[in-house]
Amino acid sequence: MFLAELFGTMTLIVLGDGVVANVLLNKSKGQNSGWIVITAGWAFAVMSGIFVSTKMGGPGSLNPAFQIASMVQGGNFNAALMNLLGEFVGAFIGAILVWLLYLPHWAETKEAGLKLAVFSTGPAIRNPGLNLLTEIIATFMLGLIASAIPAAAGTTGVSAYLVGAVIWGLGLSLGGPTGYALNPARDLGPRIAHFVLPIAGKGDSDWGYSWVPVVGPIIGAVLAGFVTAAIFLK
Repeated sequence: MFLAELFGTMTLIVLGDGVVANVLLNKSKGQNSGWIVITAGWAFAVMSGIFVSTKMGGPGSLNPAFQIASMVQGGNFNAALMNLLGEFVGAFIGAILVWLLYLPHWAETKEAGLKLAVFSTGPAIRNPGLNLLTEIIATFMLGLIASAIPAAAGTTGVSAYLVGAVIWGLGLSLGGPTGYALNPARDLGPRIAHFVLPIAGKGDSDWGYSWVPVVGPIIGAVLAGFVTAAIFLK
């Protein structure tokens, strides 16, 4: 489970942070291609990460917020903890790979904020309370919709494709205020990588905001867990 979620989340970050780098970094082939490209890239990233994790026998969660929600609801604590650890390690490794992939482009990009945005989310309008609420609502919607997918699809075989579509929809509809982290590992693992990597002119890692994309998704996932248990499993 640890290795499955590690490689699955690594895949998620390589493709997810990779598409952001492609759009934001100077002299990239995809520079300035826009929000649609970023949201589509993240949808494919989630789908691909699920494929890797499930093929290796993992749950395909890729998200510590939902591991914590499982613990709160009385799930297997040890299994959830190992999954969670794998997700954070995988996110960190994935961010390092993105740094290597775009190595010549960091020095070509002068704006420190764009470099950080490759790794981690940030608010369009900084208001920690409202930013937190955005992440709670967005992650709640992810949990609500994802919980309905197996029954609606009639088979779990297409679930990864549908979850990718949900991520795309969430990005398009709810991603504007905070960049839709939805996942503590997705944000914190790469933010740590940004902090430790020798990126030219990178600026600070915005630790003052870093708690929002960690706490918000956890709250949203826990709320979604209780609500979906009440409405889907009754």
